[in-house]
Amino acid sequence: MHGEQWERPPTSTVDESGTGGVLAGAPVTVRPLGSADWPALWPMLRDMGVTDEPPEAHQARYLYLLADPRWVILGAESGGDLLGYAAVQDHGPHLRGGDEHRTARLHDLYVRPELRRGGVGRSLLAAVREWAAIRVRHLEWQAHHKWAAPFYERLGYRGDPCPQPHYPTFQIHFDPPS
Repeated sequence: MHGEQWERPPTSTVDESGTGGVLAGAPVTVRPLGSADWPALWPMLRDMGVTDEPPEAHQARYLYLLADPRWVILGAESGGDLLGYAAVQDHGPHLRGGDEHRTARLHDLYVRPELRRGGVGRSLLAAVREWAAIRVRHLEWQAHHKWAAPFYERLGYRGDPCPQPHYPTFQIHFDPPS
């Protein structure tokens, strides 16, 4: 699915004045990111929280994951402006059950703060679902109970308690292919 794009209904983007304002009606495209997207992605990764490694180490890991077919890093953009990203990993077939229990994990879903509540996160999650639905039986992720879980709950998902009490686990179960 590398190279595919998903068009989303018009939502929002940054206005031309550079003030961080949001314009309604601008189309958002979700597509797999590539190596050229690194400069726009790096500030988002830093804002999400990264280790103390030098930026070059993070960039090398990004390039490594881009080349791994089990991973997809999707970006939401409008007018060439990167608005957010999602990183998903297909864990591959289960040792005993093959693809019957194949699971993907949503590691990150990030939208620039000034664009939140404008539909960008919803577009990213929809593209993640589309990507996962044709590969795996289960999509799972954890979200901080205060900062991220309310977003998923507004979309109708419910998290289950897990050993990390502040990070409920969310899951989507897909029907087997017919």
